[in-house]
Amino acid sequence: MKPPRTPEEWRDWLRLARSQNVGPVAFQRLLARCGSAAAALEAAPRLAARGGRRISLAPRGAAEAELEAGAKLGAKPLALGGPDYPPLLAQIPDPPPFLWLLGRPELLSRRALAVVGTRNASALGMRFTQGLSRALSEAGFVIVSGMAEGIDRAAHAGGLEGGTVAVLGGGPDDVYPRRNADVYAKLIEQGAVLSEAPPGFKARAQDFPRRNRIVSGICLGAIVTEAAERSGSLITARLAAEQGREVMAAPGAPLDGRAAGCNLLIREGATLIRHAADVIEALEGIGGAVEPPPAPLSFPESFGAAAESPPEDAAEAPEAEDARSALLRLLGPVPVEMDEIRRRTGLPPGVLALAALELELAGRLRRSAGDRVALAP
Repeated sequence: MKPPRTPEEWRDWLRLARSQNVGPVAFQRLLARCGSAAAALEAAPRLAARGGRRISLAPRGAAEAELEAGAKLGAKPLALGGPDYPPLLAQIPDPPPFLWLLGRPELLSRRALAVVGTRNASALGMRFTQGLSRALSEAGFVIVSGMAEGIDRAAHAGGLEGGTVAVLGGGPDDVYPRRNADVYAKLIEQGAVLSEAPPGFKARAQDFPRRNRIVSGICLGAIVTEAAERSGSLITARLAAEQGREVMAAPGAPLDGRAAGCNLLIREGATLIRHAADVIEALEGIGGAVEPPPAPLSFPESFGAAAESPPEDAAEAPEAEDARSALLRLLGPVPVEMDEIRRRTGLPPGVLALAALELELAGRLRRSAGDRVALAP
């Protein structure tokens, strides 16, 4: 399960990450089971067939072309478990196995805070966000946001001098919106840009929630400074809470719709913040006010201990077929925790994990945050 080093290993790693139905969790389970990306590419079609359908592997040429496109762009590839990969991001349940980086890699190992909010921000909201981000930057925090209009733009502006990171929904060269081209240029020069998608990929609406797990996953906490009740920023806050991060929000006037999301978060338990001192005080309880010591990266233990999976020659035993049938019978369109499935079936965790992997590779099961699974639509 070592990260790639040779050009061939990078190609295989990227091929596996870009293959059909291979999400972040399936990627790690495949590597934990097979030992390398090359071996996982050989095993994936067989495992998917057990789940009932074929899988389409990413072509070798496509992976090579993406690596060449990234190199032309000046982007650096980052692999989960490898150098420069954000340490906190590696600890979430579904870290991206592959990232593109433009800019300063050293920012990814520093203390970071997500500052997010509405695109349709008020003048006061943007002034508050920029001032807060500047003060937190001066206190030693890297500011992370999504390079959108409004609050994101103000957050990057405030954090630029001390270091700021943008996580994009599209590829590393997808400047969206176009009017933020000036922000993008400054980020590449003074900060950093991260993307899970390949160069040339244009972000779609469904790509932003997935991007948000990276925004929160890099950070010690997430701050929402101005957001409506149905704002996408609340998705980032929810993901941050599920990842065990501190969730903070700036209060606003009850009659201002752009403050409704922040007020709701505070009502539900988020920390109310008025200035940078409140943020630092909130983080002291989790050790976030002190620079964390560098630690060697490794795959999460839950995946590294794959050996709970049954041996290869036992994978077609009646118990394995029973596990797949039980999963399909118990699942529906609404995600349910795997722990609940384990309690209902009484099957060994390794057998159930392998069945879930086979069904996921076959496109019959989908995963969501919090180790929840559901039938694929």
